[in-house]
Amino acid sequence: MIYDMFYDIFDSPVGDIIVVQDQQGLRYVDFQDGPSPLAIAPHWQRDPHPCQAAKRQLTQYFAGNRQQFDLPIAPQGTDFQQRVWALLAQIPYGELATYGQMANRLQQPSASRAVGMANGRNPIAIILPCHRVVGSSRKLTGYRGGLAIKETLLKLEGIKITDQTVVEPC
Repeated sequence: MIYDMFYDIFDSPVGDIIVVQDQQGLRYVDFQDGPSPLAIAPHWQRDPHPCQAAKRQLTQYFAGNRQQFDLPIAPQGTDFQQRVWALLAQIPYGELATYGQMANRLQQPSASRAVGMANGRNPIAIILPCHRVVGSSRKLTGYRGGLAIKETLLKLEGIKITDQTVVEPC
């Protein structure tokens, strides 16, 4: 079944963010000022009303007043991607995981690269916090919005970073 898709774009500390949702929930949260802005489909309707809860909660997150999101999400992806994204949702605010740790949690220890690819295709940034996943060396690695945005989000959550390497938490 095809639902009406609504979107809104709003300013944030990391540039313009687009929120897209339908009756099932959020489909996309993405960075419009990043290296790969989300293309707006011709059938999507710009309407801030259906997107207001997501915008409000993201604004609270950026203000330091929200650590967990309470929004219906409906990301579309393969079974493996869905499993990775479900693990992302379990990484607490201000904490980190490595790609290897996530692969181990999936009981697929050799799947670190596949985990990284699934993170790169995460359609719901911040809410499914792929920014909380780092390399085994604690280096910041690939992020759809760009490493500067990843670093900003992690610092917002209290993680200390020097030269794109996590210093704390240990």
